[in-house]
This record gives sequence, structure tokens and C-alpha cells, in this order.
Amino acid sequence: MNRLGFGAMRITGDGIWGPPDDRDEALRVLRRAMELDVQLIDTADSYGPDVSEELIAEALHPYPEGVVIATKGGLTRPGPGDWRVNGKPDHLRDACENSLRRLRVDQIDLYQLHAPDGDVPYEESVGALADLKDEGKIARIGLSNVNADQLATARGLTDVVSVQNRFNLSDRSNEDVLETCTDEGIAFLPYFPLGAGTPADLASEVAEDRGVNAHQVAIAWLLARSPVIAPIPGTSSVDHLDENVAAAELELSDEELGRLAEAA
Repeated sequence: MNRLGFGAMRITGDGIWGPPDDRDEALRVLRRAMELDVQLIDTADSYGPDVSEELIAEALHPYPEGVVIATKGGLTRPGPGDWRVNGKPDHLRDACENSLRRLRVDQIDLYQLHAPDGDVPYEESVGALADLKDEGKIARIGLSNVNADQLATARGLTDVVSVQNRFNLSDRSNEDVLETCTDEGIAFLPYFPLGAGTPADLASEVAEDRGVNAHQVAIAWLLARSPVIAPIPGTSSVDHLDENVAAAELELSDEELGRLAEAA
């Protein structure tokens, strides 16, 4: 699989709320991703809400062979800028059923628990996904926003194929989770790939030296960091999508990787 995926959060409206300002451009972005051989599209029912999944189905269904459509459940959106966790089994079942309908599929390729719910035992939330897998409604289970203990708990209940956590040049707080994923062959989908602060500033310096942009350096660094990392940068622009995908061809030198590592 092409390790560079596409995160479909940004094809919605401002604040990840409502439809995009330019619907045609959003559809073009998704179709261009297929032209560029992107094989992983990552979304969630909370993006919009619903909007991202609906646009993916409109642009890409029936989905090309080999393309994985991944979505998430477990966050709700009462209003713009408002994100709330709901890991109750009944909610996750309803969320999955609605995603199946919006994506126009009988089975979701990869279904991810968006975040742990402090008011619900984690075993119950993960167990709901395991039940949905047993029923054939999801093919593979992933997790998001988890620590090492939560990953271990989930893996004691079911097979976990992916983890989606924040990880970038500036924020490497999930290093222990990444190490587990690397050792166990679990895909690691880092979000917010550029980050902010000194390491990201250094990415800009490296980018200037190489004649590319900082986002491309940040993505290239992630790809070099571990063979299980599959970055999912998002954009609402075809031009930016082209730039992001081109980053997969950027090979950083040992000296550049060393400079970026020392800046952590």
C-alpha cells in the first residue's frame, strides 16, 4: 500500500462544520487523490458532521479496488467548535450503521474508535467494535487518541490494525505508542503532521535548503521515522494535495534527519 494517505477532515466547512465553501473543489480533491494512487482515505462521522463521508461517497463510490475507506465514531458535534466524546456501545453501533449508509457500503474497511470516553469503561467501547466486526459490519478495528495502556487493553479484546494519534516534529509525546506499533506491525496514522515550534521551524530551514515546503519535509520525516507510519495530511485544495503526495518522494539525508531529531 502507498503509505501516504489522505485525511478528509478539511473538505468540510470552516471549523469542520457544515458543507465546504467550494463543493466542486472538495470533490476534485478526492478524485485527484485517486489519480495520485492514494489508497487510504481517512474520515469520521463527526467531520461536518456527516459531510465528509457524504462527499467521499459522492466522489468515489463505487470505490476503486485496493482503496481503504477508514472512518471513526465516538465523537459528537452539538455545534461549531464543539466536540464531545461518546463511547457508549449503543451510540457506537448507531454511528457505525449511519456511516455504512452514508458511505454506501455493506462493510467499513477500517472503523476506528475516535477517543476514549472517561465515563464508559474502555473495554465496553472496544467491545462494541468487536461485536460489529463479528457481525461483518466492519472489516478491521483501529483506535485513536490512545495511550499505551489503552492500546494494550484493546489488543487483549480484539485485533487492532491501526492507531491514529497526534505525532509530529514538535509533539512526540506518543513515542511509546509508536514504538509498540512499530514492534507489533500496527499501522500508525499521525495527525497534525507539521506541528509548531522549534522543530517545525527547523523543518522550514531544511525545506528552504531543499527547495520544497515545510509540510513536505514534515511528511518526509514521518515516513522516515518508522515503516509503520502512514501520514494522512488533509487539505481542501488540489494544489496542496499534489504537494503533499510529492513529499513521499522526498528522501531526507542522514544529516537532515539528525538535525531534526536533535531539535526534539
